[in-house]
Order: sequence, then C-alpha cells, then structure tokens
Amino acid sequence: MTESGRIRVLMAKAGLDGHDRGVKVVARALRDSGIEVIYTGLHQTPEQVVAAAVQEDVDAIGLSLLSGAHMTIFPRILDLLKSEDAGDIVLFGGGTIPDPDVAELKKAGVAELFTPGSSTLDIVDWVRNNLQHKSHASA
Repeated sequence: MTESGRIRVLMAKAGLDGHDRGVKVVARALRDSGIEVIYTGLHQTPEQVVAAAVQEDVDAIGLSLLSGAHMTIFPRILDLLKSEDAGDIVLFGGGTIPDPDVAELKKAGVAELFTPGSSTLDIVDWVRNNLQHKSHASA
C-alpha cells in the first residue's frame, strides 16, 4: 500500500496459461478507478507471484487462470502466503472455474472468484469494498 493509502493489487497470470487479455482488462479497470496495480506478466510460478506480492507490499493478489490448473495454483499461493507470514494479503481471482470448484476454493481461503461474464465494475466494487479498510488501517 502506498503512503497515500491507495489500495495496491498485484495482478498475476500463473502457470502455462498464455491468455492475458482478461487480466489486462481487469488491471486497467482497477487502475482507472484509482487502485494501484502491479502486473507480473505471463507464465509466473506461484513462488514468483508470492515473492512479488511480498516485495511490493500489496493488499491483494488478483490471479487470472484459464488453464484448468486453478485447483492446484490457488491453494499453492495460499500456502506460500502463509509460509511467508503474508496471510494478510487477500487472494482473489477469476477465470474459467466451474461452480463446484469456486465453492471449494472459497472454502480454502480464496476471498472471491469472478467467472466469465463478470463485470469489471463488479470487480472494482468488490476490491474497493473488501480492501479499503486494509489500506486505511495500514496508512
């Protein structure tokens, strides 16, 4: 989080998924709404994502997955956040995730998941409503 109290979100593409249009659209919508966004680029490992999130002192990680590896990568990132004593970083994401998997991932600790057709306005509102208190508490 910045000294100004702005929300900081790391947007990431983990794994072999090379489709980045959606994550770029969401990153731009967040940025245009005044949220500070760091984008890691394609083909990041969960370890790289968590290391960048810790280094950048972000409030949240927004993870985009279209590869079908969501049941492996989301839990791995949650485990790494805990092991890095960074469990206060909120993990949310989106992609082609079946409803039963959405429920299981939320139960495991993923704060929110946005599936195809989700509005960028809904994503921005969710980030603001769920992270604003974090940026004010740390400022």
